[in-house]
Amino acid sequence: MPRERLDSMDNGSMNSNSSSSGAPRASDLYGTLTFSGDVMLKRLPSDVFANLQRTMRLGLALDPAIANTVASAMKDWAIEHGATHYCHWFQPLTGSTAEKHDAFLSLTSEGGAIERFSGSQLIQGEPDASSFPSGGIRDTYEARGYTAWDATSPAFLIRTESGVTTLCVPTVFVSYTGEALDKKLPLLRSIDAVSLQAMRILRIFGTDAGVNRVISTLGAEQEYFLVDADLASERLDLRICGRTLLGAPPPKGQQQHDHYFGAIPDRVVSFMSEVERRLFELGVPVKTRHNEVAPSQYEIAPIFENANVAVDHQMLTMHVLRSVASRFGFECILHEKPFAGVNGSGKHCNWSIATDTGVNLLDPRDETHTNMQFLTFLCAVIRAVDLRADLLRAAIASAGNDHRLGANEAPPAIMSIFLGEMLTDILDQLESGKATKTRKGGSLELGASSMPQLPRHASDRNRTSPFAFTGNKFEFRAVGSTAAVAWPVTVLNTIIAESLDFIATELERRAGKGATKAKLESAVRALLKDIVSKHRRVCFDGDGYSAEWHAEAARRGLLNLRSSAEAIPVLKAKAAKDLFAKYGVLSSRELDARYDVLCEQYLTVLGIEARTLLAIVRTQVLPAAMRHQGELADILAATEAVGVESADGTAELRHVAASISSLRDACRRLEEAEAEHPKTSEKQLRHGRDAIVPLLLEIRQICDALERRVPADLWPIPTYADLILR
Repeated sequence: MPRERLDSMDNGSMNSNSSSSGAPRASDLYGTLTFSGDVMLKRLPSDVFANLQRTMRLGLALDPAIANTVASAMKDWAIEHGATHYCHWFQPLTGSTAEKHDAFLSLTSEGGAIERFSGSQLIQGEPDASSFPSGGIRDTYEARGYTAWDATSPAFLIRTESGVTTLCVPTVFVSYTGEALDKKLPLLRSIDAVSLQAMRILRIFGTDAGVNRVISTLGAEQEYFLVDADLASERLDLRICGRTLLGAPPPKGQQQHDHYFGAIPDRVVSFMSEVERRLFELGVPVKTRHNEVAPSQYEIAPIFENANVAVDHQMLTMHVLRSVASRFGFECILHEKPFAGVNGSGKHCNWSIATDTGVNLLDPRDETHTNMQFLTFLCAVIRAVDLRADLLRAAIASAGNDHRLGANEAPPAIMSIFLGEMLTDILDQLESGKATKTRKGGSLELGASSMPQLPRHASDRNRTSPFAFTGNKFEFRAVGSTAAVAWPVTVLNTIIAESLDFIATELERRAGKGATKAKLESAVRALLKDIVSKHRRVCFDGDGYSAEWHAEAARRGLLNLRSSAEAIPVLKAKAAKDLFAKYGVLSSRELDARYDVLCEQYLTVLGIEARTLLAIVRTQVLPAAMRHQGELADILAATEAVGVESADGTAELRHVAASISSLRDACRRLEEAEAEHPKTSEKQLRHGRDAIVPLLLEIRQICDALERRVPADLWPIPTYADLILR
């Protein structure tokens, strides 16, 4: 799909290679470390280039005959950039990326050495499959796994801070038995599923001319925190868990809203600029940067692109953010809720579907009520989210995201759709019989003669909706900031494919082949009316934070899976297995594996947090509190020795002593709870939610109360004021 280019900023005074400051333009840096575009055009024979381009653009199977030619050109290009090794870069079920480096160096029969990279090495690798999470698909003694080149996503070069360069080849990761052990292969399958069903819709409307496939598009915003690395290193919880397990709110947090969109501090904007430079080189089309709502919180956002490539780029974005931070003395924190009482971080996934000719199928156009094809795709989304809300919630389930959902501007766990006034009005018309008009936005008069009239959109935006229509795409706002977005997008694609399948089948049945325009329009209107009547309960344009909405959602029969312990088991249901199997996205065994891995990750995180908090309390907080208690006792004794009674001092001493006693008791109970291991996975999830999580909170509350009383020179760890207020 054609992609928007970055602004060139050409004002006539800059040369073609650099800005007036001497720095290279973003457009000149863009993609210089990727084996794509002009690099391939210059280095590959024209027929090989055309063949590979077809694979990348149309998702066709790669012709093995060209692999040696591509591999040789790729190797030469990488070596010219200083690379000595290559790796197959993949996304296992850990939620991060993995790579095993192999040297280009090979020995010749004459005893010499030469750099080689064959087509077979490019296409297939063989990493160990036994040590990655597999949900039982692989056992410790079953080590063989395979990586396979994903030619639809460009290879790239990664440079370390010390200048070591490695050629990275995006791949999928499968077991010896062929089952997906990664997050990428199911995504590719789901993209195919959407394309297959969406093409049926286009053929029904007669708009498929010249269209080979429909692609999912994605732009994933990334929120993150920056804190001083020296201070973060003094916090065991930040180092191990990525979030603070205790910490009293500072006197000032985000109450004044002065950080949001504020002037970016010099050190931070220097960091952002370096991050963007590296991402431009890697072909990641980052566009936006700004201060977020919480102190020390920021956001980076890209231009949307093919979802398959966007998923890879999102993983690279997280990698670059973390790796560049140390250069500027920062620790980049991606956790969904690193600091209590202020905004958490999300990863808003801006999703749409488009033809390979560049037509966005979720663009409503000017007279939306007449755009029956758009309304069909819109109703497919509404139906999918209503029927499969449980799967969407499961797709974003994690221990970290549980802290964020429904708190400090994050959407609630209730899956609902925001459409806005214009589309809501059209749904009303569809439900009543026939849509006859499109609500217009008009313009804004600003009341000052020097200011222009501003065109106003026909609908507002809604920050509290987990799934919001934003003009020509949907913004899946409930995805957590640490998430590997391949999984939620896979789930989203699959449920959309199901609804498109349903609609196409119904229209083929109701209108028949070769239907007249009038008959087709009548069938479409009748079907859309049925869908709106049955499924618009999931549409809500109001305040998602309000208690009234939660009550109203319950009356509508919408699910509210408040925790991951409730959401993850959805994946075990027969309905979920049948869905993923029907569209060839995941077999029953592959889905079971993901259920097992998600359970394990949830429980592992809680166990690590419990042990980390116990270590902090016993080695830092309790000793500090006891020193304070001792000093209070000494002062009180000295005061009483001179005949002065201090009721306040006695009360303070008793309060601190009681807090220490309560803290010790809570730690004992947490240790006992962490040692329990219920037999079934569902019981383990509930135990984590009902026993460990509340004790983590209880201990935190006691520690935070002590932090407010213990003198600053005795408190052993950096406070929130130290970390996020600069």
